[in-house]
Amino acid sequence: MSYKLTILGSSSAIPTVDKNPSSQILNANERFFLIDCGEGTQIQLRKNKIKFQKINRVFISHLHGDHYFGLIGLISTMHLLGRQKELHIYAHQKLKEILDLHLEASNTELCYPLFFHSLVPNKTEVLFEDNKIKITTFPLKHGIDCNGFLFLEKKNLRKIIPEKIQEYNIPLDKIKEIKLGSDFITDEDTIIPNHFITKENSSPFSYAYCSDTMYNENILEVINSVTLLYHEATFLENRKDRAKQTYHSTAVDAALIAKKAKVKNLIIGHFSQRYSNGDQLLSESRQIFPRTQIALQGRIVDFSEL
Repeated sequence: MSYKLTILGSSSAIPTVDKNPSSQILNANERFFLIDCGEGTQIQLRKNKIKFQKINRVFISHLHGDHYFGLIGLISTMHLLGRQKELHIYAHQKLKEILDLHLEASNTELCYPLFFHSLVPNKTEVLFEDNKIKITTFPLKHGIDCNGFLFLEKKNLRKIIPEKIQEYNIPLDKIKEIKLGSDFITDEDTIIPNHFITKENSSPFSYAYCSDTMYNENILEVINSVTLLYHEATFLENRKDRAKQTYHSTAVDAALIAKKAKVKNLIIGHFSQRYSNGDQLLSESRQIFPRTQIALQGRIVDFSEL
């Protein structure tokens, strides 16, 4: 099993021949979540050998085109490929109207169930939860309604030590409750404490995606101590005024949020077209938060290596 983030695109606003707009794939133990879907996302999925049909849930942060213009094409391709399993989209309500109009104009009746879940502006809420993961959305501060997303892996059960199964003759039907934390009682009524026969499993991973936003300390509590934070960093500090005017962040802003939220790792992206690469932005961020890296297109971040 794996926990990996693939950067499909991380450029701001206008795509170029070598830079695509925002889009990411989070592989949470072979469950694939698409986060934003700018132009060119389908091509980037193919380049990274990620099968379209593995994606069951799509999260769109806001309705600026560089974050969703690739979605109708992806929905159409899934249809043309004969998809049958359902697809869930989480976005602001206006996107449903846009998608419905596209499908109506092309006289397309999808061959698979499409479920749309509306994000409520200015509200933190759980979007999806099962026994393995919890996905929450939270408001950001941008020129239009914009949301971030938090992916929390559920705490893993304790690992039973194989040698102890034989040593204490533990029956198979007792293993699950032992993994859940129960002690084991032998046939002689001897209590074997749980910590004697089990050990801690790996710590659960967490990922926070902060799309377009100006500096906003309101998110600190939500993203506190995450394994990895993605935070936009459109400008260098010498354009801080421009960042405020456009409701964006500087690399320093992103680093300060990461530091104050006590996150373990930071990845920055959405750089302005005026910067040929992200080296200067990376440098400014690392002066405040050393564990920063760039969301380079095609980069794969393995959470087990962080």
